[in-house]
Amino acid sequence: MTAPPSRLLLLGHPVAHSLSPTFQNAALRRLGSPLVYEALDVPPASFGDVFRALGAQRAAGNVTVPHKAAAATLSDRLTPLAERVGAVNTFWVDAGGAIVGDNTDVHGFDSAVRELLGRAPANIRVALIGAGGAAAAVLAAADRWPGCAVAVWNRTAARAQALAARFAGVAHAEDFLADAIRRADLVVNATSVGLDGQGIPVDPALLPRRAAVVDLVYRPGETTWVRLARSRGMRACDGLPMLVEQGALAFERWLGVAPDRSAMWEAVRQKAGVAPGAPAPRADARVATPGAEPGKA
Repeated sequence: MTAPPSRLLLLGHPVAHSLSPTFQNAALRRLGSPLVYEALDVPPASFGDVFRALGAQRAAGNVTVPHKAAAATLSDRLTPLAERVGAVNTFWVDAGGAIVGDNTDVHGFDSAVRELLGRAPANIRVALIGAGGAAAAVLAAADRWPGCAVAVWNRTAARAQALAARFAGVAHAEDFLADAIRRADLVVNATSVGLDGQGIPVDPALLPRRAAVVDLVYRPGETTWVRLARSRGMRACDGLPMLVEQGALAFERWLGVAPDRSAMWEAVRQKAGVAPGAPAPRADARVATPGAEPGKA
């Protein structure tokens, strides 16, 4: 970017729960920037007008549920990755005044999986629960992993089939969740199940013991699904590592400099807590039926 943006915002509906302002403002303060990252709740009916008005102001920021697909349609130009995913979570205005839409969720997810597995993903079977924009970002990442295959399951089978068809080189749809998870090395929840603190997408007891678990939902003290999986000796993480990393990459797009990730994580830990202090999972955790995609940012 040739000049700093006039404003930095998170656009979503709702956004009050988001941790993005917490860690983005910590990074801005560490940088010594006068900018303040704001969360702006934008109802879907108003999103187009707000997004274009912010572009005219040369603002930049993030987009979260339910606006990622709309932002892709409204952007003047998409990066190849955003075009591949069909969703925008990061935007800025270029020197010519065009709104550029990008997707940093893909690299954020890839980073979280590498950290969880302790290696670059390769030759693994992935079970993906969900078929929205977050699931598309997962598939865009997995498409780059050598020798990987992804089984996609969604409550609405047609959506799973349509998404898998877009990533036919790596993905196929499954009609039954049991078939998707049966031989999985990695199980990913890309739905909103768990946001309420109670629901889980699938009982960890039904997963292969070797499987690692990634929940794109995040909550203070981690999600119930992550804590239940970890209690069975499984490697598991919630959506926080992906959230912080996609935010760090967005920060670099806006300002042309990498943020202090340690400052970001320190702010997150103070605000939300992390695994060492997480309470034990409830024994009666409710298993919910997945459908919608998670509120990421």
